[in-house]
Amino acid sequence: MQRDRILSMLGLAAKAGKIASGEFSTEKAVKSGSAFLVIVSEEASENTKKMFHDKCSFYQVPIYAYASKEALGNAIGKQFRASLAVLDEGFAKSLEEKLINRENGITE
Repeated sequence: MQRDRILSMLGLAAKAGKIASGEFSTEKAVKSGSAFLVIVSEEASENTKKMFHDKCSFYQVPIYAYASKEALGNAIGKQFRASLAVLDEGFAKSLEEKLINRENGITE
């Protein structure tokens, strides 16, 4: 299933040390230019979503709302995570492709 593939790819990226998670680390990665993709939990507060949407828009980083806080956290070996940044261009491109396909109802 698509959802599982996205979460398992996030797990691989985390094992490779290519994930910054948590609000502070995610924001820092966006501002420093090291974030290639930001994922915010669908359960994140409206303020959090808006803040990251504005930051990502300004710094031109793709952003997607995806999964529960628990699912995002579990995928990267942590507890709850409302936001994370992908720090590797290859992982980010592949994840973004899967997220776009999901939005368009295309299953792999």
